[in-house]
Amino acid sequence: MNLQRKKSICVYCAHRNGIRSNYLASARDTGDMISRLNMRLVYGAGDIGLMGAVAVAAQSGGAETFGVIPEHLLQKEVGKLDLDTFVVTGDMHERKKIMIMNSDAFILLPGGLGSLEEFFELITWRQLGLHFKPCYIFNVDGYWDTLIALIKNQINEGFVPAKNINFFTVVNNIKDLETKLIQDLS
Repeated sequence: MNLQRKKSICVYCAHRNGIRSNYLASARDTGDMISRLNMRLVYGAGDIGLMGAVAVAAQSGGAETFGVIPEHLLQKEVGKLDLDTFVVTGDMHERKKIMIMNSDAFILLPGGLGSLEEFFELITWRQLGLHFKPCYIFNVDGYWDTLIALIKNQINEGFVPAKNINFFTVVNNIKDLETKLIQDLS
């Protein structure tokens, strides 16, 4: 009998669709990949935008889902109530901690300020040695090019250690993301 725990993948993304159809398609592809790899989705528990698309795709493939949402966002992000695990927190800090503690790897899809804030906290925790889990920037249609350039500029200007560029891996398509995820979690 295999008692090994199912791997959990945290996805940070928007509660909006964005203007390009590839954003939504990549969210669905990510959910499909998580289910195909028999992994659990951990995410912000929203039922709209890219968040909802990831969750619906993961559920459609039979993946277990674990959503975490702060009470004040239940209506704004339309909490997805049909998840396997649905956690309501008192605030954003508690949400982020629960998501990080319940995940083995992290994917940043296109998103807004909230997605950025979650990702930066995640890599800050890595910098502080609080976790050593793999993190991926899914750079759909070059969406995160300016973010990557900003981090490289921080390194070049001496504010971020050069080794910190290794705290995340940039992938440009679902095939590369799946390959890296399998490799890093083996």
